[in-house]
Amino acid sequence: MCTSIVVNRKKTIVGWNLDILDMTYRVRPAEEGVFIEIDDPNEGWLPLFGANTRGDFVGMPTCWPFDDRSDPSGAGENVLLLDIDLLLQKKTLQDNRRIAQERPVFSLPGVTFMSALSDADGNVLHLIPGQGCRYYEKPEHAVLTNFSPFKQDAETHPWMGWDRYHTAERMLQEASDDFDVQDCFAVLKAFSQEVCARQSFRWSTASQKERPAGAKTETGNRSKNGNYNEQDQDHRTDHGDGRRYPC
Repeated sequence: MCTSIVVNRKKTIVGWNLDILDMTYRVRPAEEGVFIEIDDPNEGWLPLFGANTRGDFVGMPTCWPFDDRSDPSGAGENVLLLDIDLLLQKKTLQDNRRIAQERPVFSLPGVTFMSALSDADGNVLHLIPGQGCRYYEKPEHAVLTNFSPFKQDAETHPWMGWDRYHTAERMLQEASDDFDVQDCFAVLKAFSQEVCARQSFRWSTASQKERPAGAKTETGNRSKNGNYNEQDQDHRTDHGDGRRYPC
């Protein structure tokens, strides 16, 4: 049950809560950025979330309820590969925007993974496989939780995040022009989920010469000196409901 926010005030601040269920994952700081990688049994570690040094930011909320229009059907693009290509700087946000406007975008069979993407200029792209995309040119703020913005609450699900969305919207509408990293964490904390292994992550574009500010975790994966190591980075969540999904 993820929530992604982008705020453009005096600074561009991007953050999300990544609430992970039933997946092995790790946080990997690298010269190219900070990646949260999922351990796929066939493909190995896949960088599906995070930020790169160019200032691109990738979140991938699951859409609830599932919409079978996102299942692969015919020619089209895979939303996970679009996310990875953006993170690894093989594509730009505008590349992904053009692709989504020109060709169908699919998810994996049986699960509707959405994308919450942004670039260093604060532009935002929301991809909803099988339904379409929405592009926002440097909005004052943008929020994506776990329901389709095309459907709103026409269909309901306990994990759709309707309450989280409205909490985030209210807090961001009331935010000052001095909205900063600590304010971002306060917003994320206001609707964080307690049932999952949780990552809270933020990125400020105020200093492009610095590496991404990193992942502030709430799952015990930071060592006492504040650095990451391989033992700290690997996690497994086990909620045993028979399905695998990141959020």
